[in-house]
Amino acid sequence: MNKKSKMDFNSVIGILLALAAIIGGQILEGGHISSLVQAAAFVIVMGGTIGAVLLQSPIKIFLNGIRMGAWIFFPPVNSPQTLIKQIVNWSHISRREGLLALESQMQVVKDPFTKKGLQLLADGSTPEKLREVMEIDILTLETHQRQSARVWEAAGGYAPTIGILGAVLGLIHVMENLTDPNLLGNGIAVAFVATIYGVGSANLVFLPIANKLKSIINEHVVMQEILVDGFVAIANGENPRLIENRLNGYHI
Repeated sequence: MNKKSKMDFNSVIGILLALAAIIGGQILEGGHISSLVQAAAFVIVMGGTIGAVLLQSPIKIFLNGIRMGAWIFFPPVNSPQTLIKQIVNWSHISRREGLLALESQMQVVKDPFTKKGLQLLADGSTPEKLREVMEIDILTLETHQRQSARVWEAAGGYAPTIGILGAVLGLIHVMENLTDPNLLGNGIAVAFVATIYGVGSANLVFLPIANKLKSIINEHVVMQEILVDGFVAIANGENPRLIENRLNGYHI
């Protein structure tokens, strides 16, 4: 469940298509691509946005949010069908050899959450206690991941405003140099390009990343809920076929 999949080409295509649309539109309007490249505007928007996000986020949450950004291109593998088959297999083992036999299965499991569930089963925990313990883990991890995903959402909220700030700074530069026509062009360019950077980065990068991360987190939570329901059913000694039929309700 924690393994990384192959590259998600939807994300690559989405980013390339967005860039192609903006650059293509600029060319069709007779503009030059170089006019969209302004180092000063980039520093103002990106530096200001990162600073604002750092101010509102604990460093641990911020760094985890940045790491989670890799999920956009390499999302964790979530295969409900594979997981359900594994749970049914554990159910067969427990019915044949007893719950203690599940302890040997822990050696081939890498996911800490799954290991914990198997250990609780092998220790003979009651179904109620097993569910209570594991749901606390689900809530804790989900809360942490959602806070980390909000790093990107926050960046999407701040970037347009910082872009406007960059535009105002550019116009101030223009007003200070009205007597020098050679400096007017650069100031106006920074003003407009800063707005483009702010609005564009928010709506084409930061907010889409935040929303995709939320979707991935939701899928991960569903996988963990499948595990909890499966472990509780095994602890109750339910029939493997009944367990499979119930858990298939999670899979569409």
